[in-house]
Amino acid sequence: MSDNPYLKPPLPVQIGPYVATLRIHRDERGVAWIDKSNIKVVEVVLDFVQGWSPEKIHEQHPHLSLAQIYAAISYYFDHRQELDDLMREWDAEYERLRAR
Repeated sequence: MSDNPYLKPPLPVQIGPYVATLRIHRDERGVAWIDKSNIKVVEVVLDFVQGWSPEKIHEQHPHLSLAQIYAAISYYFDHRQELDDLMREWDAEYERLRAR
């Protein structure tokens, strides 16, 4: 087990007759990532809050499983304020750069 306080152990989830593990972890900067991918949770969340369904997100990110996409969305609902603040910061930075 890592001593890094930002890395969380996987959460076992009972799905039907087997147990699956859906993982989201935070890096040393506190950024949430989808395990086994190079995709930040917020990248999936941006599509979701714009009204895309998980299936549509999967079409745009076919290397992610639907389970990974749902895990990212679930993470968003557990950390909504944090991710909403981050998306507002990104939007403000975009507007600042665009105004130049």
